[in-house]
Parts: sequence; structure tokens; C-alpha cells
Amino acid sequence: MMSVRHFLTLLDFSPDELHQLIERAIELKQWQKQGRIYEPLKNKVMAMVFEKSSTRTRVSFETGMAQLGGHAIFLSPRDTQFGRGEPIEDSARVLSRMTDAVMIRTFEHEKIERFAEYSVSPVINALTDQYHPCQLLADMQTWFEHRGDIRGANVTFIGDGNNMCHSYINAARQFDFQLRIATPASYRPDSDIIAMAGEQVTLFEHPLEAAEGSDLIVTDVWASMGQEEEQSKREKVFASFQVNAELMASANKDAIFMHCLPAHRGEEVTADVIDGPQSLVWEEAENRLHAQKALLEVLIS
Repeated sequence: MMSVRHFLTLLDFSPDELHQLIERAIELKQWQKQGRIYEPLKNKVMAMVFEKSSTRTRVSFETGMAQLGGHAIFLSPRDTQFGRGEPIEDSARVLSRMTDAVMIRTFEHEKIERFAEYSVSPVINALTDQYHPCQLLADMQTWFEHRGDIRGANVTFIGDGNNMCHSYINAARQFDFQLRIATPASYRPDSDIIAMAGEQVTLFEHPLEAAEGSDLIVTDVWASMGQEEEQSKREKVFASFQVNAELMASANKDAIFMHCLPAHRGEEVTADVIDGPQSLVWEEAENRLHAQKALLEVLIS
């Protein structure tokens, strides 16, 4: 059997392949704007397994499959036996035999790894507690469209050392930029993931210091899905980690702001920043569609 290709983290593709993927995403975006019909995935079907809900992930993947001539099946937590009554291995064997790809959004990263191990179709990580690689494809596409190659740039991630932070660490390795991470001490990213990145990652405790001379400022919500009960505690801990005008002023004059959304104005970012001239978040959100279409084309066709 031909070995099947998965996309569970950015490390599953080589730097060259990732660059090609970004270039292709930019091209597919242009085709879409020109109204060009391109359907390489005609009659192909992708299963979308959601243990965590999502707006952008569902809409971008479902739209992407439709535009490429294929079809996507939405499976909510109520619609599957995923890890509930049926072993993940069995779900993987069955779902992957009926479909041409499986997109999964779940909690433990280990679940998606187990699923991929037994899947005969490509598996795409649409977010786990550990990583969010599809978002990074969109972020990188957005940067490349506006600034060219990100190699050698200074990028600053501010806030929780979460799945977005981990994926930015992997991106620093694969796209060769310097990443500065400012988090409260007890919310640092996984030490193993940091260690693998070596000198490309620097940790800070003071956001303003981390933002100095930065070309790109990125943040994410303080409490991710499933952490709502920690909200008030986190609000106190993260209070000084807000991306605001002062923080943007300590970055480079032409620095860009990104956020994977949904955003809480007045918490991790102020309205004047996210709605301001340095923010590319709406384009970044749209690019989920184009970047994932490039990914689907590579994995399925």
C-alpha cells in the first residue's frame, strides 16, 4: 500500500513544500477572484470530525472542498462515536475507507496521531490542544502576500503558550524566522517544543521588551475553548499582556498585527489595534480558505 500523507503539524512538510503550498494558495486565491472554475477534487469527499466547535474551520474547509469540486460531510460531536464507545482505531479504519480525507478538530493531540496511524486516507489537523497548523498556513500566506519571504524576520507572540504558540514555534523552524514569546511564567509553551527550535525562539516575561524591533505581532485569546471557567483568573494574570497602541509602538513602525480569531476586544487586544491600519486579521481569516485548498489539493489529488 502506498504510504498515505498526513498534515498533523507543520513539521510533516519540508520547508520547500511549505513554501510551494503558500505560493499555490496565493495562486488559487487569484483564480477564485477571477471566477475561474477549477475542480481537481470532483467526486472526492472529506469527512470533517468536530469534537470542538468552530466557525472559521468548518466554513473554510467546507467551502474549499465545494470550490475544488468535492464535498465535505460535517460531523458534530453528536454525530460520531469518536472516542466514545468506539475505539479511535476503528473509527479511523471505517471513516477513512469511505472518504478521501478526514479533517479532525479535537482536544488531545494524541487522539489525532492515533487516528492517522490507522487511517488509509490523509488526516488533517484542524486544531488540537497542542497545535493549529492550518492557521499558520493562513498566517504565512498573509505575510508572504504583503511582505514577501518571512525568512529572517522578527515575530513576537504574546499571551498564552497554547496551540497557536506551539505552531508558531514550528513555523519559526520551518520558515526560518526569529520568534520571541512573551507569556506569564506559568503559561509558557511546552518546553520540549521550545527545545526543538533551539536558538530561533526566545522567551520573555515582559511584552514590551519582546515587541521591540518586531515585524509581526501575534496574539490569541487568553482562555481557549474548554478553559472558560479559568476566565477570571486568566484575566488577572494576562492583564499586562494586552496588545495595545503602546505595545505596537514598541514594535517596528511598519509592523503587522495578526490574530487567529475569535477576538475579545478589550482583553488580549484593543479595538484600535485589531480594527486599525496595521491589522491584517480579516485577510488572514479569509486565507484559511485558500491555504487549506492548496493543502487539500496536495493531499487528495
